[in-house]
Amino acid sequence: MTEAEWQAARKVPRTKTLRRALGLTQEAFALRYRIPLSTLRDWEQGKSEPDQSTRAYLRAIAGDPVGVERALHVGPRAA
Repeated sequence: MTEAEWQAARKVPRTKTLRRALGLTQEAFALRYRIPLSTLRDWEQGKSEPDQSTRAYLRAIAGDPVGVERALHVGPRAA
């Protein structure tokens, strides 16, 4: 692929790649990781992009999807 072809190629948003790698629908991913479905759709359609803190959250999901899910469903630890 030439540089011009690469630049012209449609880019797949990373959120979509992550969601597909986890084998989840948009609805399931949004529900599991507490992301508004409309926001996820906007990211995947290229209408908007996650901010810096959200990108860090998505990297955490990519690194340990089960751990992030568990953390979201467990209450705070007693001190």
